[in-house]
Amino acid sequence: MTAATTVYARFRDTALHRGDAGFLNVLPETAEIYGIAAGEISYRAMLERVERWRAAFASRGYGQGHRVGLLLQNRPVFIELWFALNALGVSVVPINPDLRVSELEYIIAHSEMNAAFVLAKRRDEVETAARQAGRPIPVVTDGGDVPALFGGARPANAGDGASECALLYTSGTTGQPKGCVLTNTYFLYSGDWYRDVGGLIDLSSDGERMITPLPLFHMNAMAVSLMAMMSVGGSLTMLDRFHPRSWWTSVRDSRATCLHYLGVMPSMLMSAPPSDEDRAHSVRFGFGAGVDKLLHAPFEERFGFPLLEAWAMTETGSGGVIAANVEPRKVGTSCFGRPAPEVEVRIVDDGGNDAPLGMPGELLVRRAGDDPRYGFFREYLKNPEATAEAWKDGWLHTGDIVSRDADGDLHFVDRKKNVIRRSGENIAAVEVESVLNRHPAIRQAAVAATPDQVRGDEVAAVIIAEQPGADRALAEEIVRWSLEQMAYYKAPGWICFVEKLPLTATEKIQRAGLKDFVAKLMREGAFFDCRDLKRRQE
Repeated sequence: MTAATTVYARFRDTALHRGDAGFLNVLPETAEIYGIAAGEISYRAMLERVERWRAAFASRGYGQGHRVGLLLQNRPVFIELWFALNALGVSVVPINPDLRVSELEYIIAHSEMNAAFVLAKRRDEVETAARQAGRPIPVVTDGGDVPALFGGARPANAGDGASECALLYTSGTTGQPKGCVLTNTYFLYSGDWYRDVGGLIDLSSDGERMITPLPLFHMNAMAVSLMAMMSVGGSLTMLDRFHPRSWWTSVRDSRATCLHYLGVMPSMLMSAPPSDEDRAHSVRFGFGAGVDKLLHAPFEERFGFPLLEAWAMTETGSGGVIAANVEPRKVGTSCFGRPAPEVEVRIVDDGGNDAPLGMPGELLVRRAGDDPRYGFFREYLKNPEATAEAWKDGWLHTGDIVSRDADGDLHFVDRKKNVIRRSGENIAAVEVESVLNRHPAIRQAAVAATPDQVRGDEVAAVIIAEQPGADRALAEEIVRWSLEQMAYYKAPGWICFVEKLPLTATEKIQRAGLKDFVAKLMREGAFFDCRDLKRRQE
């Protein structure tokens, strides 16, 4: 049998082999939140749904070169549409449901998407964003008929491994998100890596069950969790999000054998009182990143399975993933393993020289062998300069600062880029600043990360107000206004009013100085704590 070269073809092969085995599992709690049916969806049933969509899209002229936006959270229909469109050579653009009008407007225009399938309650907002973008695409709810495309029909052609499969937007440091073009090979290899890596990640080819609370608009759930289960014929339980109080009930009810986590999850779970039910589950391992060093060993002792720390980014996919999947894992440190033979790494100082052993430097990665970009993203859409900069001198520059110990294991230190990572979300400080500076009461704003015990980082804004006498009331008003302008997690959780900011000679924000400035003001108690105002906007 010829090896599949597209995501659809891989799914179809697995579905024909697995038949009535479970593919997606929708728990009652998730079903109630989403308003969909609970229960297991078999490979056979999912293939039938995909084929119905494929025929409908084909009849409307969907074809190679088109892009379709998907704002559907973790509903099974996201996967139905993705696989059906992939069969015709159409790329999908997963959309974070927390994005607001100005952010949606940018993505619609930049991606040049031809249609969008969205949640019913978001349809008007997406249509407004599309009009403002000058690209009035058809916007339909997931239960609607397949619309005619903006831009006209094109021939269907499934393409091959090099064909674009999805366009994922990731935060950069220049203010606007960058669109990562991801190929079929990107997704297929991610599933292959997880299936074959071995060690403590030992997936069975019969009856594996994974649970994840991570969103499908991120590469982790879309390219890693989903493709891993599809590649071994396993069953995936996708929650709408992480619910600390019902998490272990969900794990047990899903009969999960493995799970994915973010660093904030162990902290929240460890805060609950110990229970006789703590080990009443079937989980063999958890896979994720960012667990608190001090909680790593206690968590494993209490709940009875290892948390396997790993490193990757949207740009690397699994082509450059590094994971602590073999012993010793150096639990209680910031160790995320050592690169496998197929992944080459360098750790360099600011001058581009290899950093001495034990000294921190920027992590550079590439694939060993003839194709240094195998399994990585193809390019940043419409941004060859940024693509070339990322791949300067033939290495992907990650922007992450790490160190290597005497055993060859890598340890995470910090982020070189001015990106705030809050609960797994990457937030560009420049983007938040550009929004805050539009507020009439703000003369200038500077944004930086400040440590947060639960979320990793929180957004801290240092603001020069237009008028004297700025107080807590104004701080809260700014936060509420921000929640209407951008995704809730980007809004500042801490606000401090100052008379001046640390600036360079050219009047730009001095980033290194700002970080120290924020830390000093935080120690002095000068910030207003507005974190309780940050809530998802309906």
